[in-house]
Amino acid sequence: MTISLKATKRDLAVKLHNIRKEGNIPAVFYGPKEASTPITLSEVEFVKVWRKAGESSIIALEAEGETHDALIHEVDVDPVTSKVRHADFYIVEKGKKVQVHVPIVFEGTAPAVKELGGTLTKVLHEVEIEAKPADLPHELVVSVDSLVDYEARVIAKDIKLPSGVTLITDPEEVVALVSEVKEEVEAAPVDLSAIEISVEKGKKEEEEVPAE
Repeated sequence: MTISLKATKRDLAVKLHNIRKEGNIPAVFYGPKEASTPITLSEVEFVKVWRKAGESSIIALEAEGETHDALIHEVDVDPVTSKVRHADFYIVEKGKKVQVHVPIVFEGTAPAVKELGGTLTKVLHEVEIEAKPADLPHELVVSVDSLVDYEARVIAKDIKLPSGVTLITDPEEVVALVSEVKEEVEAAPVDLSAIEISVEKGKKEEEEVPAE
């Protein structure tokens, strides 16, 4: 199923504040054979597409009567309001491989968590891959069923990749493991009376020392 998003060419004379005030966001698309082109699109529609496609699925970007195969390359989000302020789209060449970061989805139950009481530690949440646009996966599934003890590890090369997809991330990079839960050791209570006695004794000794 193709995910589509409509955009219009942006009038650079219009201030960004006014674009956002109307419920739109400024954006730009570019690629190896595409000049950088400023566009405007609906924030609501963009967020819907972003949630579906993420940054690793091809979308059909419709602008100025043309449709481009594009990746959502970078999104600027306001840290206070969480509203999207700007987006970059990368236009891919048909048949040419691209490198993208794909999110990891963990499944299964780690025996070291269930039986030993450990804590599952997800070291990586995405990996970098290379593939033709048509072969790009939306996500990669990683099973944690092999984590039977605290020595076990899931590493990048253990991830099952679809046909036509190559791993770029270091194959030996740790993806997940189970950490042993350390018991907190309570500190021994401090005897304040002993400290007070020591201080008083020190003062008394100072007073008994004759002045020179």
